[in-house]
Amino acid sequence: MRKNTALWTGGFFLILLILVAAFGSSFSYVKEGLEGKRLIFPEAGGIVSAPFPPSADFPLGSDHEGRNMVSLLVMGAKDTLLLIFLITSIRYVVGVVLGAIASLGGRVISNFLNVWDQIFSSMPVIFFAILAFNLPLLIYAENRFWIVIFSIALVEVGRVGVTIRDQLIHVKNKPYVDAARTVGLSNFGIAKNHFLPTLLPTMLVNFCFDIGRVALIIGQLGIFSIFITMQFVEVPPGGMYDLVNTSFNWPTILGDARKDIYTAVWIPAAAAFAIMYVILTFNILGEGLRRHFSRFGM
Repeated sequence: MRKNTALWTGGFFLILLILVAAFGSSFSYVKEGLEGKRLIFPEAGGIVSAPFPPSADFPLGSDHEGRNMVSLLVMGAKDTLLLIFLITSIRYVVGVVLGAIASLGGRVISNFLNVWDQIFSSMPVIFFAILAFNLPLLIYAENRFWIVIFSIALVEVGRVGVTIRDQLIHVKNKPYVDAARTVGLSNFGIAKNHFLPTLLPTMLVNFCFDIGRVALIIGQLGIFSIFITMQFVEVPPGGMYDLVNTSFNWPTILGDARKDIYTAVWIPAAAAFAIMYVILTFNILGEGLRRHFSRFGM
């Protein structure tokens, strides 16, 4: 384990990420950076308007409201991670349940998983998301948040379910499982002593890799201005309603990429690097876990 550099590196990156998400918003520097100021009057004279480029006062620059990009990224870390973990967790809960049913002889579920996996293995998730989430029915849906969350999660349930099913069937055909049944071990005991120890390492490794996949997907959605945390708010005067984003999550910041790429490139770049950090963290951690479990033949 000492030589498993990937596991140690991924674990260290993950601890930093959790600390920022959990405690970053309590720092006064972060709170002050959110106040924003659209104009700055330098001592040398003149007026500088937001967005401000990276400097000593704004290490990663500012947005169009004059808010420090460091503050925005720190404040959005918690929401971003919650979205990613929520989507990935739903995917695995549903995938494990369906995969387990299919391994017990559920042919309908098994065929369903095969078809679902084949359909979306040939069509990237981002294409499906762009087509589906731009439909007026979803844009104006009252429960749009949960519809989008479950849609992204369920798209790749087939892949997870097929993986779980195949591994459970592989273990079920092992001689030691037959021996356990012969000596009278209960189904719960067999699952606890044989199925779970074999399945859990694979699930942990794949879960980490899938977190990176989901982070990439929501980042891509942000580039196409498809946001998960959107709702209708009243915009005075006139009492009109507008669809606005209600979170500082990183895909939201990345959504300005198209209009800021030539004028204020630091805005989308900061969000892109933050999302890339999440992807690298869990890919490295997943590889570290894979190496760790492979030492024990798991």
